[in-house]
Amino acid sequence: MRRLEDFPDADLRIFDRPDLPTPDEIKSVYLIGICGKGMGALAELLTQAGYAVRGSDEAAYPPMSTRLRDLGIAIDEGYDPSHLDPAPDLVVVGNASVPTHPEAAYAREHSLVQLSLPEALAHFFLRERRSLVVAGTHGKTTTSGMMAHVFRHAGLAPGFFIGGVMTNYGATCAVGSGPHFVVEGDEYDSAYFDKRPKFMHYQPTSAIVTSMEFDHADIYADWDDYRDAFRAFVGLLPEDGLLVLNGDDDEVRDLADHTKARVRFFGLKGGDDHVTATDIRQVEGGQRFRLVINGHELIEIFLPMSGWVNRFDALGVCAIALSEKISPEQIAAAFASFKGMKRRQEVLGEAGGVIVVDDFAHHPTAVDATVHAVQERWPGRRTVAVFEPRSNSSRRKIFEMPYADALAQADAAFLSAPPLRHNDDPADFLNVHAVIERVTGHGIPAAAFADADALLPALLDTLQPNDVALVMSNGSFGGLQQKLMAALREREAVEGR
Repeated sequence: MRRLEDFPDADLRIFDRPDLPTPDEIKSVYLIGICGKGMGALAELLTQAGYAVRGSDEAAYPPMSTRLRDLGIAIDEGYDPSHLDPAPDLVVVGNASVPTHPEAAYAREHSLVQLSLPEALAHFFLRERRSLVVAGTHGKTTTSGMMAHVFRHAGLAPGFFIGGVMTNYGATCAVGSGPHFVVEGDEYDSAYFDKRPKFMHYQPTSAIVTSMEFDHADIYADWDDYRDAFRAFVGLLPEDGLLVLNGDDDEVRDLADHTKARVRFFGLKGGDDHVTATDIRQVEGGQRFRLVINGHELIEIFLPMSGWVNRFDALGVCAIALSEKISPEQIAAAFASFKGMKRRQEVLGEAGGVIVVDDFAHHPTAVDATVHAVQERWPGRRTVAVFEPRSNSSRRKIFEMPYADALAQADAAFLSAPPLRHNDDPADFLNVHAVIERVTGHGIPAAAFADADALLPALLDTLQPNDVALVMSNGSFGGLQQKLMAALREREAVEGR
């Protein structure tokens, strides 16, 4: 990652921050960018913990704005230094804020007490807890949600902070009252004044690393830079901690050489100190497998989710849960009741014989895995993949061919062409037409459109009864998922007359 000294505006990024009061000395907290997913969840945690919370955002948009206001949190629309006068006890600066951001600049110039989001999470909620961190390029959110659910179902009342909504509870976070706190460990940077990965702040007692594959090309220079971040993270674990690694991934497995903690592997290869699965069966509503530790079968597990990725995630959770004295019977009962995460292979509905699935996949490997999981769940149906390359990393030219090869696993593919943003390099920008050309070269029908509204009519013309429409984006996709469901229901009503 880039050092602060390497930025042309380094003089605005490197400054002395005031001493940080203890949590019980802080009464009021102000969040810059409060409607962001992570910042909104932090605001909710702080409110649960009894702090007076308010914040600002450029456009206070639902559903986050609605949720925060329902919690009694005041939101200022737009950014203005006057929002910080009188000064709160603490300002949390979201990582979307640049050094010249009017409120962030005011906080810096007036020496207000300030933290990044991960620093604040650690300061208020992790210091006295057993921090269980889930890291990895793919699978963090689902694995974190599984772990929080298993611990909660076992009566351990964990705190949790997850980058997605748990369907069981309709929640992304909770303070909890037990000794454990489950954290999704993001490798993205922390703030304009702290370019370290977020997970470097999370004080892990134990951790899972699910996978490693180059990502976030907007902040990591290359694969070595990205890998070094994970090596630094596992180096944080204490000697009496546990590091659970995907043993089927050589790069993840190599992390065992960079930690002082005890290491346990999970995956399908088996071996010493290994958590694995046997007798794997796809069944109605999900999959069944037998949990095996060091060659010994413990119990059969029903996981109401399809796909090998979800099975892998569950194995990692089993390793942590067993180490924290949760019994195999408790683990099995918890998984059987796990309803998954919103926007992770979430079935929005079926109309006119077409099932619509919403998924957050935005990296080529995640797109590939999601397509295969949907095909595994509905083997007799045609899969029509619809993808929006929206994130800063997914819009890079380096991912053109991997996206094409992933989308070519579907029966048809549609892309929304991302608009060029102010911070995009045109020479390094993804060419959707190159992606489409390669997909069609595989013999798969494919087309690209300017946006969701332009894409929808062609998608509707393509979809037939017995199809699955798999919509993938880490954003709203212009409301395409909801518009598609409404159009399919309207078509069904007309054809049923």
